[in-house]
Amino acid sequence: MTMRFSTPLIALCAALLLAPAAQAERLKDLASIGGVRQNQLSGYGIVVGLDGTGDQTTQTPFTVQSIVAMLQQKGVNLPAGTSLQLKNVAAVMVTASLPAFAQPGQTIDITVSSIGNAKSLRGGTLVMTPLQGADNQVYAMAQGNVLVGGVGASAGGSQVQVNHLSVGKISGGATVERAVPNSLGAGNQIKLELNTTDFLTASRVVEAVNNHFGPGIATALDGRVIRVMTPSSSDQRVAFLGILEGLDVSPAVSAAKVIMNARTGSVVMNQAVTLEQCAISHGNLSVTISSEPQVSQPNALSKGKTVVSQSAQVEVKKDLGKVVLVKGGANLAEVVKAMNAIGASPQDLLAILQALKAAGSLHAELEII
Repeated sequence: MTMRFSTPLIALCAALLLAPAAQAERLKDLASIGGVRQNQLSGYGIVVGLDGTGDQTTQTPFTVQSIVAMLQQKGVNLPAGTSLQLKNVAAVMVTASLPAFAQPGQTIDITVSSIGNAKSLRGGTLVMTPLQGADNQVYAMAQGNVLVGGVGASAGGSQVQVNHLSVGKISGGATVERAVPNSLGAGNQIKLELNTTDFLTASRVVEAVNNHFGPGIATALDGRVIRVMTPSSSDQRVAFLGILEGLDVSPAVSAAKVIMNARTGSVVMNQAVTLEQCAISHGNLSVTISSEPQVSQPNALSKGKTVVSQSAQVEVKKDLGKVVLVKGGANLAEVVKAMNAIGASPQDLLAILQALKAAGSLHAELEII
């Protein structure tokens, strides 16, 4: 049987084969394995032992309620109507990330953050705090001495502070109590999930995997997910995945994109940004208003009054506009050079790039953050 291909299809295949490839990267840097992920944990706790820098209990009643509930659990019942004035206690939120495949008994780092008006957590001790996941199940228990990287001092109304005092860390401060179920390798297959959806990169990953392990091992489901067949035994599967993550793959060239931050004026362009032939004109108009006080002093015995008036000066300055011709197909270096030649500031560059995009001269996607 003879198969015939249309000319457009042949041209498309040739374009894909001749598309410029970026520098080869490890597969583990381009994709992740489905189901292998971290899980966020959080919990509400109490830090004690502070040196008078805790919450002001009159403004944070939840701190007092937490202390009363904790004392009741310890068998200490306070008389009714007791008013606690605590200075060495602070209510905090404890957060952590539970790594993939973490087992009971392992320790993880935690971050302790004040949620009241405590001045500092320095020197405090976190009381045993359960850490829960999104399903409200307890996966770890946290406790330990809080390490704060900042320092502060105050005296006579003056205050000096270095870094942040209301957030601290405890290395290995939580012990895992429950493992997260994982179905890695179920059905003798896994799914590779690309960090960025790209059909050409997905096809290159499939080609690299099949060339190394044999045909039919990898199959692209779409532009992001790739199904890979794995060995049935767990030890062989682990070795297989180790080799798989180390394969070198050349990702497709990133799409031309310009990222603009309207608040800070930052503009970032990748190397795929190009310009068609165009002319760019730029000129600055600045208005300066200054005011100087003038004092009018009357003569002696004239019974006059001293009068203070303001003398305002307004100056309008207009820089000469410049017109720069940019040749078609200009790369990133030529674009930056042209912008510098007309003296464009970052804020001016935002308006210029938007105008170039509207005129059809800028071959890139504009993204404003």
